[in-house]
Amino acid sequence: MCCTSLSYVPLLQGKSLAMIFEKRSTRTRLSNETGFALLGGHPCFLTTQDIHLGVNESLKDTARVLSGMTDAVLARVYCQTDLDLLAKEAKIPIVNGLSDMYHPIQILADYLTLQEHYGHLNGLTISWIGDGNNVLNSIMMSAAKFGMNLRIATPKGYEPDSAVISAAKQFSKEFGTKLFMTNEPLEAATGANVLVTDTWVSMGQEEEKKKRLKDFNGYQITMQTGKVASPDWTFLHCLPRKPEEVDDAVFYSPKSLVFPEAENRKWTVMVQRLSKKTNKVQTWGGGALLMLSA
Repeated sequence: MCCTSLSYVPLLQGKSLAMIFEKRSTRTRLSNETGFALLGGHPCFLTTQDIHLGVNESLKDTARVLSGMTDAVLARVYCQTDLDLLAKEAKIPIVNGLSDMYHPIQILADYLTLQEHYGHLNGLTISWIGDGNNVLNSIMMSAAKFGMNLRIATPKGYEPDSAVISAAKQFSKEFGTKLFMTNEPLEAATGANVLVTDTWVSMGQEEEKKKRLKDFNGYQITMQTGKVASPDWTFLHCLPRKPEEVDDAVFYSPKSLVFPEAENRKWTVMVQRLSKKTNKVQTWGGGALLMLSA
């Protein structure tokens, strides 16, 4: 919620952004379309129904065509390997709009929201209660670099990617932060400044819904969860939200920062588009996260 009264300099006048979406989205699409346009650029929204992405045309060829016609690509895809191939073959920046492994532009908005609310990031403790998914992976790859501790609760069998866990442990050691992992939600919430969750059933996992709802029983964030957290605790969710993930009492309470968090998607992607650090993307968002810390 940082920039609502500003006027905008058309620094991206004459520039175009190809937005490739294999997965539908409200916030990712709107934040990038409105943000890029406010800076004078032209966003081009492309679904798999509009282009031949990996079907009638190889990803390699698509990357080269896009490189000749646009100035950057935002790709919201199912598979991280597809994103990596686009980044390898393209001659222009490729930005990770979401993959099965990471969701870096979401984390930029999360951290900006926390910075606005608390006035700092260093020393905060984030508690993740939910699925070991792409959003959590991005938090684990970045939180320690901002001096934040992590307390993570996932059901057995839903832990984060093993390579991400190894990297997070190394970052925690390097930056002097704490990383705690458990299968008990209240243990993870204990002493936390920020309670975070996400969908239990991501797009493409619909057939697993019944099993997942059973496995995640007890993981709903409620005011009872907040009782073991720090007195100044707040709540984040990248949306869309289902009531089984967090109840209305928390979601619509003053503790909830979810709607400022959603708006901050716009401001953070605008800064990212202007950053030279997006040149040849670090697909988990490292370049943009360094930019946010500056």
